[in-house]
Amino acid sequence: MKSKYIFIVWNMCCMNLLSRPMVAQIELQVAFPNLSFSRPVNIVYANDNSGRLFVVEQRGVIHVFQNESGIAIITHFLDIRDRVNDSGNEEGLLGIAFHPDYETNGFFYVDYTASNPRRTVISRFQSSATNPDSADVSSELVLMEVAQPYSNHNGGQITFGPDGYLYIAFGDGGSGGDPDGNGQNRRTLLGSIARIDVDSITDSTNYAIPADNPFVGNINGFREEIYAYGLRNPWRFSFDPVTGWLWAADVGQNQYEEIDIIESGKNYGWNRMEGFHCYNSSNCDTTGLTMPIWEYDHGLGQSVTGGYVYRGGKLPELVGKYIFADYVSGRIWTLEYNGVDPVANELLLNSDLNIASFGVDENNEIYILSFDGRIYTFKHSTTSIPKNNEQVSEFRLFQNYPNPFNPTTTIEYSIKHTNHVELSIINLNGQEVMKLENQVKSPGIYSVQFNAGMLSSGTYYYRLRVDGAEIVKRLTISK
Repeated sequence: MKSKYIFIVWNMCCMNLLSRPMVAQIELQVAFPNLSFSRPVNIVYANDNSGRLFVVEQRGVIHVFQNESGIAIITHFLDIRDRVNDSGNEEGLLGIAFHPDYETNGFFYVDYTASNPRRTVISRFQSSATNPDSADVSSELVLMEVAQPYSNHNGGQITFGPDGYLYIAFGDGGSGGDPDGNGQNRRTLLGSIARIDVDSITDSTNYAIPADNPFVGNINGFREEIYAYGLRNPWRFSFDPVTGWLWAADVGQNQYEEIDIIESGKNYGWNRMEGFHCYNSSNCDTTGLTMPIWEYDHGLGQSVTGGYVYRGGKLPELVGKYIFADYVSGRIWTLEYNGVDPVANELLLNSDLNIASFGVDENNEIYILSFDGRIYTFKHSTTSIPKNNEQVSEFRLFQNYPNPFNPTTTIEYSIKHTNHVELSIINLNGQEVMKLENQVKSPGIYSVQFNAGMLSSGTYYYRLRVDGAEIVKRLTISK
């Protein structure tokens, strides 16, 4: 009873924090207007003072280019499409990490999914000895392969920590609800963040296990590579270079998305818990579990994308704040944490983007990767802040939430000038099946509740028409 009471009080606190819009006048801009990518999922720099950025495309290609806003030339750094299986929505080339001594040894590491059998592969490659903008595709050294029972929940983030070890995120193996119980099974790497020493090898592996890993020397058959476990799909994590904290965003199942501070040996609860809430009612013993520092429900978004604590110099009002987003709703938030409790979670802006990942450059400035193929960054706004700090152009239509839904969902749109507004639901044949708005509206942001009523399950579209122009987005009714 005591632990349940604590959850209730905490969530009441957090709902109050969520209601606070951010005051700073910040908006997004395209960082490299002349560049576009195919399903970009990772952007990093190489620790070599070259000023270059590397973008990972899910299909199996890594591009390199100079960090200059007007750059129009990109180079294929590595192409391993022949080895990568990206047939599933969450499969493909998912992560890259450059060795701390990359400038000397040319080593970098990738995380990708392969087929026959379906598996995650962690490999080392080396840059070309003659061309720094090219990698030697024949230099692959496989460090680790982990069988994947399903196509989804592959994690994919790999990052070197401040201790020089490589940290690797593994999802729970996929499907839904963790049917194989991997989250709580330390005999598998699935559902964990692993930590390995890539500078040493053993008789059986091309890496070694750090002596201070939490399960080194156990007699229970636990994987000694595990650093932390009880995770569903930690899609993106990052270290704060100032505090050393490891921030991870764990994608939720049915109702809640969560942010965790990852610590050695800790159990983060999946699939007993989803966020602060019991997921598995038959086994909801919270003894020994580490709770998130933050959660949000699926009224605000449905797939958290982890980011970074801002340590750049262009936006001093963001320094020390963790920036993260939701892939479905496009919302971007900042979260402040003092090591004990969250101090504030604030809506930074509503991007209306499908944000796949964040990254930083050598100056710790943050970049945002969207599945529209563009890379964005933050800038100070030159205009006043619209209502609720939402970013508006002439008019905008935001992704409905929740989605899929039954029977109701929320549709938001904004208009910058007084105009006649028509908001309709249309079917796959383009026929209007319901009209939600048909009137003149003043400038602002509007929220419309849509009840599917007698409509059958399936895919529909909602269309916003303003002054002769229109935007269309997809929604799914699930009954």
